[in-house]
Amino acid sequence: MENLIELDHKLFLYLNNLGSETWDWMWIGISDKWMAIPLYALLLFLLFKKFGWKYSLATMVCIALLITCTDQMSNVFKDFFMRARPCRQDGITEFARIVAERCGKYGFYSAHASSTFAVAVFLGSVFKKRIPKMIWYLLIWAAIVAYSRVYLGVHYPADILIGALFGILYGYLLYLFQQYLVKRFHLVKK
Repeated sequence: MENLIELDHKLFLYLNNLGSETWDWMWIGISDKWMAIPLYALLLFLLFKKFGWKYSLATMVCIALLITCTDQMSNVFKDFFMRARPCRQDGITEFARIVAERCGKYGFYSAHASSTFAVAVFLGSVFKKRIPKMIWYLLIWAAIVAYSRVYLGVHYPADILIGALFGILYGYLLYLFQQYLVKRFHLVKK
């Protein structure tokens, strides 16, 4: 386990130090949850346009459950494992580029990675027949958001990887639940 942790620290320092002050503003923006509002608005528009309001409403309820689940489960893990974030760990902070303005206490696992990958898998699955390539665009977006957390100095790569894996799992499970609701309540697609 110690070897994995050391490897995680080294990989963090390598990836984090690839950054440059020139691009800090961009990565801060990418990591900011409010910057994703235009993307979410576009996805919401496409959802209503492609599927109608009943299907879309059920899908929105599932997305709300999904975000709540990913966020709360990451908090449970953070409180259980109590793994210090890189921006708070002696021996790391001195060698890292800490760009984030705020740094929480614990970082295992990343809620940003979990929620963005969950939404990507969930909506990618919802749109798979209507817009087949959407899942790939959403997964690329999720990976960029996840990397921004390493760039900013608030998460180790393992925090991101585990968060992404949990997000993929939650996204797929909620998609199965959404499909159950669609069939159970006859929420016919357009």
